[in-house]
Amino acid sequence: MSFQVIQEAVCLLLLLALISEVQGTAFNVKSYGAKADGQSDDSQAFMGAWKDTCASANPSTLVIPGGTYLLGPVKFYGPCQAAVAVQAQGTLKAPSDLNKFKAAEGWFDFQNIDGLTLSGGGIFDGQGQSAWAQNDCAKTGKCGSLPISLRFTGVSNGMIRDITSRNSKFFHMNIIDSKNLTLQHVTIDAPENSLNTDGIHIGRSTGINITDANIKTGDDCVSLGDGSQHITVHKVTCGPGHGISVGSLGRYPNEQPVVGVTVTNCTLTNTMNGVRVKTWPASPNGVASDMHFEDIIMNNVGNPVLIDQEYCPYGQCKAQVASRVKISNVSFKNIRGTTSTQVAVKLVCSRGIPCQNVQVSDINLTYNGKEGPAVSVCANVKPTLSGKITPAACSKTE
Repeated sequence: MSFQVIQEAVCLLLLLALISEVQGTAFNVKSYGAKADGQSDDSQAFMGAWKDTCASANPSTLVIPGGTYLLGPVKFYGPCQAAVAVQAQGTLKAPSDLNKFKAAEGWFDFQNIDGLTLSGGGIFDGQGQSAWAQNDCAKTGKCGSLPISLRFTGVSNGMIRDITSRNSKFFHMNIIDSKNLTLQHVTIDAPENSLNTDGIHIGRSTGINITDANIKTGDDCVSLGDGSQHITVHKVTCGPGHGISVGSLGRYPNEQPVVGVTVTNCTLTNTMNGVRVKTWPASPNGVASDMHFEDIIMNNVGNPVLIDQEYCPYGQCKAQVASRVKISNVSFKNIRGTTSTQVAVKLVCSRGIPCQNVQVSDINLTYNGKEGPAVSVCANVKPTLSGKITPAACSKTE
């Protein structure tokens, strides 16, 4: 064997070793005893595979092959020794029995992980049909603590892509105290009557990007709670659902500011609301600023453009007391389509702290109902107008 052949062989071995180190080790849940028969409880197999994945000194992958897995609740806790990936290729089903969950417990709980990738085309089926009737806020006046399907707490520098959340019992995805996460090609799928099943909820997090998502659910497609900062929502299709919402804000003391929200190139169809900012009356002091909604298509959408600082969904608040959440630097640009309500644009700000620097430009929303053409309602705001605006801005006042 020539020296050149030996040298090439050594180089090849070194290259393979380098690739192995970069890719890390794959930990297959079936190697830990997962049955994937849709009937056996595979929770312990998943937890065992996660323990070794998280403990690996090199970037590693937890592999969930094709098949149907019954499991939960599952806790994937860090911190981990290196970046970790979860490659979910199968269908994962939550227990339908709520007694399997403790109060306020999530189904898949990712916590304190830096460098998480969740992908693979898998389906997370929350099997929530039996739970929705137990969480009807409109009837009970309070929201129960049903399990969230996918909960991300203290997760940073991560990617969630090419997965589906179906029929969650409560929120599909909840992102809290996290930073620098991208959600791409995510599908949320639940019927219109799935109560309180927000698609993606974000709170007290920074640098969260949602792009190319398809969301059908029974509550907000995307909802942003207090402390949401530098959030981008791009190319999201929403409907059925309640729209894309900032808030509700101001219900609790010591809420953190919402700053830097950009919603662009989204399409909403047959939703209860469009793009909106909502705050409770009689609220503590709060801030919501630098929020921009642009290039949005509305197809038969109720309340397509909405600022509502008198948000009181269950009639259990002091509606006569003004909201103390200060809203400023908001823009609605190039929003077009059809509205299912005569009021197409509603900007109702706080009489205690009127909205500041609200810009409205290039709005074209039509209504074909028996009440007459679409109208625009304003209160405690003087928006800056530009471009062609239909219906005429602030044609009615409250």
